Amino acid sequence: MSVVISGIEKHSPAAKADIHPGDRLISINGNQIIDVLDYRFYMMEKKLKLELSSGGREKTVVIRKKDEYDDLGLLFDTYLMDKQRSCRNQCVFCFIDQMPPGMRETLYFKDDDARMSFLYGNYITLTNLSEHDIERTIKMKISPINVSVHTTNPELRCKMMHNRFAGDALKTLWRFAEAGISLNTQLVLCPGLNDGPELIQSFNDLKTLGKSLLTVSCVPVGLTKFRDGLFPLRPYTREEAGKTIDLIDRFGDEQFEKTGDRLFYAADEFYIKAERSIPDATFYGDFNQLENGVGVIALQRQQFVEAMEEFEADGRERNLTVATGVAAAPFIQKLVDEARKKWHNLNCKVIAVENRFFGENITVAGLITGKDLMEQVKGEAVGDRILIPTEMLRYQGDLFLDDVSIEEAEEALGLPLVPVEADGYEVLRNLLGEEC
Repeated sequence: MSVVISGIEKHSPAAKADIHPGDRLISINGNQIIDVLDYRFYMMEKKLKLELSSGGREKTVVIRKKDEYDDLGLLFDTYLMDKQRSCRNQCVFCFIDQMPPGMRETLYFKDDDARMSFLYGNYITLTNLSEHDIERTIKMKISPINVSVHTTNPELRCKMMHNRFAGDALKTLWRFAEAGISLNTQLVLCPGLNDGPELIQSFNDLKTLGKSLLTVSCVPVGLTKFRDGLFPLRPYTREEAGKTIDLIDRFGDEQFEKTGDRLFYAADEFYIKAERSIPDATFYGDFNQLENGVGVIALQRQQFVEAMEEFEADGRERNLTVATGVAAAPFIQKLVDEARKKWHNLNCKVIAVENRFFGENITVAGLITGKDLMEQVKGEAVGDRILIPTEMLRYQGDLFLDDVSIEEAEEALGLPLVPVEADGYEVLRNLLGEEC
């Protein structure tokens, strides 16, 4: 096994050695290099002996770095250095299976690559891990690992994930815990399937992971209108969402009494469905589950209040619009109302954009299409700009989910769109204008 070197960074340790684009990296200090994890782990030494293949001949290059953390400067065709691994499961709640045909091809890719968990915090199901992956993870002490558990009932997990190995894969959690690897876990909850008594059992099982267990987040299943032929699921009612929060908080309260850490958290969406107030920021500890929508509103609210103390009040008139999802709109409106107490000439209209594309059950801003935005905001917007959450756009910041470009939307709306990070400071800064 070897990986092709596609380029060399200028002035890097590799540039000063006898290494060229097209050479193949075989090993570092005798350790075979298969992918980015091997490369990053084994290059953390000051003295490195690289085995390479060049023009069909093998050669050895010794590199001495000033600091063990210095990068070698080798470039590869892909960041992972090989293909990204796709998901082998067919989860009954999988959002990708609920998308209509004809969307951007990359949106249909089901990721379940452990390396993406280690590098970017993606959640994995453990069903895609080989014994080599497990042993390497333990050897490298890669931590924390983010795991989609869903249930600790092996039979139910196999049923929910349509994978006969899904139950056995759970054993890896305890192997990692025994090795001292920290774990963030999530459960996508489906009414009548893995909540109630099943959720209680899952919580009790996860507690046996001991100090390795950092957090357990619970997220309500997201259901689009494109579910023909799929497993029968339904959304949570207000009453069911409230009972689920109570159960989660019961475990969280008990854990907080014992250790000072809650561990068990309900996603913000559960509180919105239950029509309950979001807890204060202190409730969420270190905010380890922001990517799962846990504590996002509380953190943003705290950041906004702190930013209000920093910015000076003035009498300047400001006119603008904020367009966001149905779930976040009431919260954003409260922030705007709070800001008006200090900036009396802030004229801001908050528009809740309904998700007509995926259906009314989808209320988060990150799944709003350009078409829905244009149709519902056109003629309703006020002021000289429209603020939108950055998560409405793909990571390059140029396209909505339906491939409508930000320029197309601006032309249709007749106003510039300003993407804003989900950060209270940035929200206030953009409400007040760049010059504040």
